[in-house]
Amino acid sequence: MKLHTKLLIALVAGFAAGAVAHAYGGVPAVDFLGAQILRPIGQIFLRLIFMTVVPMVFAALVIGVYELGREHGLGGAAGRTLLFTMFLSATSVVLGMLLVNAIRPGANLPVRPAADTAAVQRLETNAAAAKPLSDVLIELIPRRGERESPNPEQDAAVGQPFRAAERNLLVRFFDQIFDACMRIVGWAMLAAPLAVFAIVFNTAREFGTDIFQALLLYVITVVAGLLLQALLVYAPLLRVVGRRSPLAFLRDVREVVVYAFSTASSNATLPLSLKVAETKLQLSPRISRFVLTVGSTANQNGTALFEGVTLLFLAQVYALDLTFGQQIRVMVMSIVAGIGTAGVPGGSLPMILIVAQSVGIPAEGMGLILGVDRFLDMCRTAVNVTGDLVIAALVDKRSGPIGAQRAPV
Repeated sequence: MKLHTKLLIALVAGFAAGAVAHAYGGVPAVDFLGAQILRPIGQIFLRLIFMTVVPMVFAALVIGVYELGREHGLGGAAGRTLLFTMFLSATSVVLGMLLVNAIRPGANLPVRPAADTAAVQRLETNAAAAKPLSDVLIELIPRRGERESPNPEQDAAVGQPFRAAERNLLVRFFDQIFDACMRIVGWAMLAAPLAVFAIVFNTAREFGTDIFQALLLYVITVVAGLLLQALLVYAPLLRVVGRRSPLAFLRDVREVVVYAFSTASSNATLPLSLKVAETKLQLSPRISRFVLTVGSTANQNGTALFEGVTLLFLAQVYALDLTFGQQIRVMVMSIVAGIGTAGVPGGSLPMILIVAQSVGIPAEGMGLILGVDRFLDMCRTAVNVTGDLVIAALVDKRSGPIGAQRAPV
């Protein structure tokens, strides 16, 4: 049985079993199974994956930048990556805001946010500690170090850190690190179906399905926006720019999508994305490693859509009539916030709170969406990761001889 089939079975079984366990909450045996057996399994698996992410990302970026720089392709690949990232983020937010204005899921909602909870207070603390959106935007542009010489020609003449042989040795060293990380991930993926069952079981056991009834229109709006992003934006780009069959592409990346949905973490999915990009999509390693490692944080267009929809939804809940200019502001800030969002479960919530407070939405409104956020986090992560792979395919296709050669679709 293939991995994606095992992951899908584990996902469905985890949801079903978790929903039943929620209905019988308080039963000691069920609580013991969830908290003392399945929770450690899921957390150990995720920690094993996260353990490889930092060295893998660093090694992949070093190798990718070196290879692209050697062939004078770094500037072009980086420019195309940024262009596609901004385009996909913008289209996702526009789609989400059109839907939320058409459906109006927050109008006449029978549920109102409760008073400040501990969860909302934690979000406020995280939001206060987060970088301002202006700083996130500024840091997209690298700057010279304060102690660097103002004469770049002198730097080039004097400051070469390695001779050719030393540089090649360093690249081989990072190649070995990357291969070792991929081998660890391969071992960990043997336990992935069990870990997915454990993670999803505990999510469904904790929240159940009741919360979806009160927020059904909101959930439908977000999920519909994410599906439209995939069907109306990803698919045409793959066909027209990437010269790939969207259906074949989806077939090749399906295990990544299921895994991303299960873990709700772009960072945890990155090792599998790198493997699938090179083995299934046949992308050039130098392109895929560069684009995917950058995209795991920078290309969060599913998150950008979610943030735009959520902010307008909460404005509707509080009967705040945002002007067209304010909605444009929300759109721009959602795009920037999506770029600055951490690729971990719940990483977008502090950023939403920052933007919400800037347009007068009360902080306690966040308490309304916390119950369904885990499910929506899973959905938007699947779209985020798919978007990363789409951009990698587009950049690889547009990079000429740097990319891998493929037969036409």
